[in-house]
Amino acid sequence: MSHALQRIDDTREALISALSDRDWDAIGKLDETCRVCIDEVLSEAPVDENAVREKLESLLVVYQKLIQVTTGERQSIVDEMSQITQAKSAAKVYHLFG
Repeated sequence: MSHALQRIDDTREALISALSDRDWDAIGKLDETCRVCIDEVLSEAPVDENAVREKLESLLVVYQKLIQVTTGERQSIVDEMSQITQAKSAAKVYHLFG
């Protein structure tokens, strides 16, 4: 296995770990590392296409999970902000009539 493919594997494992910890800073840095690794693989001399496909597909699964989790986190924040806005409105009404 080429060094670049091994780096993709290592980065994928690190992304899985960072995602389970919800370590968004690490995920951002690992995303940049993934981009560099993919560029490296694509610029290398011809390698085993099946191995490259397998590594990239496994990385794609992690990114799909990442999108799913971040979408859920974003929705949680939206819901929380809506509750805060409703609470502020209720507090204003209470002060008006209280």
